[in-house]
Amino acid sequence: MDVRSAASQDEVRRNNLATLLRLLHVRGSTSRADLTSLTGLNRSTVRALTGELAEAGLVRESAPVGRGGAGRPSITVEPESDRVFVLALDIGVEHLTAVRVGLGGVVLDRRELGQSALDYDVTRTIRRLKAMADEMLAEAAPGATCVAVGVGVCGVVSTDDGVVRFAPNLGWVDVPLRSLLAEALDTRLRLEIGNDGDLGAMAEHLRGAAVGLSDVVFISGEVGIGGGIVLAGRPMGGRGGYAGEIGHMSIDPKGKLCRCGRRGCWETEVGDAAVLRSTGAPEGASLSDVLEAYALGKRWPQAGMRRVGRALGQGVVNLVNVFNPELILFGGATRHIFVATEPIVREALDEALAGPRTQVRLGLPALGDDAVVVGAAELAFVPLLADPLGALALLAPLQEARA
Repeated sequence: MDVRSAASQDEVRRNNLATLLRLLHVRGSTSRADLTSLTGLNRSTVRALTGELAEAGLVRESAPVGRGGAGRPSITVEPESDRVFVLALDIGVEHLTAVRVGLGGVVLDRRELGQSALDYDVTRTIRRLKAMADEMLAEAAPGATCVAVGVGVCGVVSTDDGVVRFAPNLGWVDVPLRSLLAEALDTRLRLEIGNDGDLGAMAEHLRGAAVGLSDVVFISGEVGIGGGIVLAGRPMGGRGGYAGEIGHMSIDPKGKLCRCGRRGCWETEVGDAAVLRSTGAPEGASLSDVLEAYALGKRWPQAGMRRVGRALGQGVVNLVNVFNPELILFGGATRHIFVATEPIVREALDEALAGPRTQVRLGLPALGDDAVVVGAAELAFVPLLADPLGALALLAPLQEARA
């Protein structure tokens, strides 16, 4: 066998291992017979590959279980969720969330803290995230392996170096988040940073309301508005990973000054702060207070909520005309605002171009408030799922050093 042939066979094996582990990660427990059917590989190949994954500690194989029909019962294969996990962190304007997620998407542990303007200092944010991460790592099962860390943040993120270029609602500019977190967590594990909208779209496309769809827009945000876009089944990241800043499309050039420095950005008219300002909410009122008063028919929030609903609809029209999506999902604060103003938003949608307007659905994330942190976990799992045994080989020296 020549070198090129051996290299080609190794590549095929790596790809097949990756295909099987990806299927198990998304589907969970699956029989060998179903894996054979789903991959098109022959039974002996699937048996050999799942054996390799089991030997590596990534999956476990159970005793044969009858399937209720003719033929031999099939071995069941399932991810080792308790033994192989990632840390997922979500940095929002009003919350910090940390989750330990096992292979297969199983949530093993969770911590959440509220955020206010007093917490936006980068050093304080890092310290709070470290405390949550340390607690979860300490409670991991003996012998369990953390394979990577994924982080979602409400800002413009450079995917090349993990620098948060601009997070106006946190007051962050050019924050080297990847290196700061790696140092604080005292880890050389792979650490991936992503924009909250992109990660929400990834999670919903893989595990939520957008499964099986090819063209999706996910709207994220609390105080500000971000977005993640999937086109032709693939995430639209842009050249540097900065695509999807839909909150900064202008819907009123003479409107309110945005934190980005421009006027009339969509996020100045939609989101927590916009609702409070537009409705003239009493001091100390929250978004939920306003929405409750609006639902009860109280007079004071009615006109303001109609303005917010029209503004939300205007932005939706732009998204429909530009991207022609099958589905637009309202995440973050827009989830609650859309529910409250849905008739107004749908009325505004009539202004979109006829073709794309008839093809779009408007909906809510199946993962709710967890869409971003689930996406951060999926981002962290990417290297392992792309090359399972290669990723574990890179982790081995780190595990030996800790031991």
